[in-house]
Amino acid sequence: MKSAEFEALLKDAGYSEIATRTMEPRPANNEHAHEFSVRGLVTAGEFIIASRGVPRSYKSGEIFEVAAGTMHSEAVGPEGASITAGRMY
Repeated sequence: MKSAEFEALLKDAGYSEIATRTMEPRPANNEHAHEFSVRGLVTAGEFIIASRGVPRSYKSGEIFEVAAGTMHSEAVGPEGASITAGRMY
């Protein structure tokens, strides 16, 4: 799926603040929660989300979701990552 197509799906589902980010490799950040839900598409590299201590790796073409209030951490794989993601309040 291409970013533009994914952005249209996000908008149709009620997601806003849609952005594309490219991130450098990094270890997991501190566990935290957001006051909004996030849905994203990995367009390159590897993006890792850990919830309840269990990491899940997402690679190019895969979609991830984190519900509002869910405690989690995020890491970026050794080649970095690019994601397109939206927020739903």
